[in-house]
Amino acid sequence: MTAQDLYRIRDFVPDFDTIAAEFAERSRAFSARADVRADIPYGPGAREVLDVILPERPRAGAPLHVFVHGGYWRSGEKANYRFVAAPVLAAGGIAALVEYDLMPGKRLDVLVDQVRRSVLWLQAHARDFGADPARLTVSGHSAGAHLASFLAATGPEEAYPPSLPTLQGLLLVSGIYDLSGIPDSFLRDEAEMTPTEAAGWSPLTSSQHPCPSRIIAYGADETAPFQDQAAGLCELLRAQDESAKLLPVPGLNHMNIVLDLADCDGVLGRQLHDLVARRADEP
Repeated sequence: MTAQDLYRIRDFVPDFDTIAAEFAERSRAFSARADVRADIPYGPGAREVLDVILPERPRAGAPLHVFVHGGYWRSGEKANYRFVAAPVLAAGGIAALVEYDLMPGKRLDVLVDQVRRSVLWLQAHARDFGADPARLTVSGHSAGAHLASFLAATGPEEAYPPSLPTLQGLLLVSGIYDLSGIPDSFLRDEAEMTPTEAAGWSPLTSSQHPCPSRIIAYGADETAPFQDQAAGLCELLRAQDESAKLLPVPGLNHMNIVLDLADCDGVLGRQLHDLVARRADEP
């Protein structure tokens, strides 16, 4: 087995499809009882839309948390991840889920730009939803963690400094931070990522910018690339005197870690709750 084979998640998660179906079902149930403002445009593209989910009794100046879904850049729908908003609402926050275009129809730089623009839009319009733009945090899973990382980073091939939001924290879950193995992986025909794209958008070779809090999490039952790259990103940040917490979660794989993130009593659910609840002036 080559190292690239370790990216084929369904080979290592026997109940992959069952868990994916659970994401969708839990999100449908959550949406039925939540105040969801769906498909708000942040740009002109058909998939340049986002959902905002409000707590039952919103309070002025609430924290705002944004989630970026995964799907190896070539699949995924925000509607199937709404259940991740539960710990956010429990912390008194407002949740947002962003959508973006998919490869190979669009190139990776477009996806990075869309996630950046969506979060900038949310920060600019935070008060329209009763949120405090100074209390903005973001999480992402898998490819979503990769994309979210560029909210506080600049790719090595970017000619000009990008416009980035001002974040209070990032929770990166099971991300891919070295893309060099992706073009020759099982995703070769599905995402069609080129070696040039992989080199230009790997967080481990990007310029990382200050962020008050970064939590880099992964499941202890995940394959080696996810564990090694999480540790690598944490080491890179610490070498630059940036705050970074490496958080391996026992007993979790690349799929059921999302269930834990959405669970107010889960290891990651508690991390998410506390990240959202923290005041901007708190250490």
